[in-house]
Amino acid sequence: MLKIFHFLLLLLLHLLQAQALTSPSDISALKAFHSSIKPRSIPSWSCLASWDFAADPCAAPQRTHFICGVSCSPDATRVTQITLDPVGYSGQLTPLISRLTQLTNLDLSDNYFFGPIPSSIYSLRKLQTLTLKSNSFSGSIPDSVTTLNSLESLDLSHNSLSGNLPKKLNSLSSLRRLDLSYNKLTGFLPKLPSNLLELALRGNSLSGYLSKSSFDGLTQLEVVELGANSFSGTLGAWFFLLPSLQQVDLANNSFASVEISKPAGGNSDLVAVNLGFNRIEGNVPANLRQKKTLRRLFLDGNYLIGKPPADFFAGDTEVSGSLGDNCLRGCPGNSQLCTPRQKSYAVCKQAYGGKLQF
Repeated sequence: MLKIFHFLLLLLLHLLQAQALTSPSDISALKAFHSSIKPRSIPSWSCLASWDFAADPCAAPQRTHFICGVSCSPDATRVTQITLDPVGYSGQLTPLISRLTQLTNLDLSDNYFFGPIPSSIYSLRKLQTLTLKSNSFSGSIPDSVTTLNSLESLDLSHNSLSGNLPKKLNSLSSLRRLDLSYNKLTGFLPKLPSNLLELALRGNSLSGYLSKSSFDGLTQLEVVELGANSFSGTLGAWFFLLPSLQQVDLANNSFASVEISKPAGGNSDLVAVNLGFNRIEGNVPANLRQKKTLRRLFLDGNYLIGKPPADFFAGDTEVSGSLGDNCLRGCPGNSQLCTPRQKSYAVCKQAYGGKLQF
């Protein structure tokens, strides 16, 4: 009888160990998250369809319930990740997501979430990755996002977010990758986080000058994508002195001139530059060609004059890209760099106030 008792006790202990004890606040947050999504947008074979709260979300093994979309801490008490499959879920992001205080990764990308990003997101202090790209979020980016000191990657691209960028964006001291491309953001570029590797803000309505103060201390910045905005003025010589810069896309803005010091930039890694379709006047910035690593250069669609430097077309070192659709003369017709053809003299003369002379 005693042996049977010990056996039953061991079996009970085993069952208790196998049974997860997910935090009640985490469970209520998951329930709120699930209920905020339109039932008709949840396919029967999807991750969210397996969320059955008759079972514990962190219980193992997860063979029939919570088979995907949720990850938990090693002790199975806290939810640490929500990563949804891109199947077209539609709904709003509930403010009660803030109860998941141990969340490190939130990825809702490629669905149909709409409405604002809740300001209560500031409670997710351990969040390292926030990916809400390719949804229909609207409204402004909440200032509370800038309190997420553990955040390393923020991707809110391809939504309908509007308003200015948060003023204290630079307080995201751990941020390495920022992508807010293809929204409806306006205003100036604030001071940026000092540890950024990649900056992508393409396809917005940002305006004003690119200020050196915005980029101060960004010694690790490798990729800058600010194309298809309304930036204007002069692109200062300091920009190409950013020491780790490799790829630059500033096309389709309204820059009027570019300053490049000798030698071109302080870095040795510049590979690609796109300054096409701005309003840049004057001579081709020849110092760019002094960068031996440069492989792609687009300056097309501007109002550059004069004759392009010969070393742009030097044998095996010729870069790809385009100097076409400018006001250049003597651009070698047999070079791919010189296509498409240059603007007409009349267009160029008008751009220079009638004072242009070939």
